[in-house]
Amino acid sequence: MKRNFSHRVAPYVEEELANSIQARSAGDTRQEFSHLERAHVIGQESTYWHVKVHVLMLVWAARNHSAREALGQIVRIIGAATKTVFGLVPQGNTGGANISPFKRMPIAPELATLIQKAKSGV
Repeated sequence: MKRNFSHRVAPYVEEELANSIQARSAGDTRQEFSHLERAHVIGQESTYWHVKVHVLMLVWAARNHSAREALGQIVRIIGAATKTVFGLVPQGNTGGANISPFKRMPIAPELATLIQKAKSGV
């Protein structure tokens, strides 16, 4: 099921990643990171997408000279790579270093709908 979920959730994560690139091109680093956070929430139950989004957040941190965010992302990459497969992800967590990596958060309704679609295969 996890592999199928990864494939089914891909278009939704990729859309947010594309939106983050557009925001970066427009010079809006806050909006860029916001789209990375949305991609994180959508794809965090997939090890592939979970790790990939954290790597992209690390790249964002380096590009924006944020040592705090970079350090936080290194820790999160390790956690995503080793814990996601066991289902050890705090649902709704947006993935940035400004939030505890263990904190569960409410999922925006539009994102919850996309996640449910990917889980059910609809």
